[in-house]
Amino acid sequence: MSSQSLDPVGGSAEEILGLLREWDAADDPPPLSVETSGSTGRAKRVVLSRAAMRASADATHARLGGPGQWLLALPPTYVAGLQVLFRSVRAGTEPVTTAADLTGQRCYVSLVPTQLGRLPPGELHRFDAVLVGGAALDAELRTRVEQAGVRVVATYGMSETCGGCVYDGFPLDGVEIDVVDGRVRVRGRVLFDGYDGQPDERRDGWFVTEDLGRIDDGRLTVLGRADDVVVSGGVNVPSSAVADRLRLHPGVRDAEVVGVPDAEWGRLVVAVLVGDVELVELRDWVAAVHPRAWAPRHVVRVEDLPLLPTGKVDRLAVQELATSAGLDRDHDSGRA
Repeated sequence: MSSQSLDPVGGSAEEILGLLREWDAADDPPPLSVETSGSTGRAKRVVLSRAAMRASADATHARLGGPGQWLLALPPTYVAGLQVLFRSVRAGTEPVTTAADLTGQRCYVSLVPTQLGRLPPGELHRFDAVLVGGAALDAELRTRVEQAGVRVVATYGMSETCGGCVYDGFPLDGVEIDVVDGRVRVRGRVLFDGYDGQPDERRDGWFVTEDLGRIDDGRLTVLGRADDVVVSGGVNVPSSAVADRLRLHPGVRDAEVVGVPDAEWGRLVVAVLVGDVELVELRDWVAAVHPRAWAPRHVVRVEDLPLLPTGKVDRLAVQELATSAGLDRDHDSGRA
């Protein structure tokens, strides 16, 4: 029996595409619902109206330079992959799952940073734009890909905003962004109707995200999630900033930073990384640009960071790796 549905979204890419075509053509369809990835906690079911999905898809095409054909490289049951299919419906084009099948004059693909890092840039020249979202995009990786002649667009958004709503720091048409008390807020036509079975999360039309950020000359810089701040020895350590710095080390292929409970420090800063750099070198590397108190006190080495089906890093699994590693203060913990 097929599990195809738009409430919640389920089924194969072909089945979901067919449902989206009917949904977009209907007179007054009910909203669809999509589950969040659950990368930092329990997944929620997000209710999205057709008007919001249309506003997002059409604004994306307007920002990129016009409708085009999309390559589906993400799971269609989460918002990023779902939007690839719905943008195709709005553009009147047929999405494909392999680059060899692309036939459109304009072509697009949406990826997560892990996928971008694993693909040779030569395989991306076919695309008029490569959207990258779902996690922070390493500046060095972006530069390397762009120097190879690929147009990269860093996107920021979430299920509650029908996917990416800020492109390279600037909101799409019809979207407003603001930062209050350090928290990023979003308002506009792309916003969700609420969580299924839960009270409306919007405040005076604004959705207050879990992300920290700042706005300079109208451009948003996301600094990390509010719950990514590790309070260690009374110092607020932004784990995302530390992880970004670690990823720039030539001996580190990937890294995440979390806090582990500790009787003396409250929480200890722990780096879970792919690479063989010694802890003392990593601490000096971080301290070269950040306060030394931000530097990790432990390192847990892994072959690869655990990923969710969406391609995002599974931060709950990373946290478990760090917590269960048997750490000794100010020493490497070895390989998990």
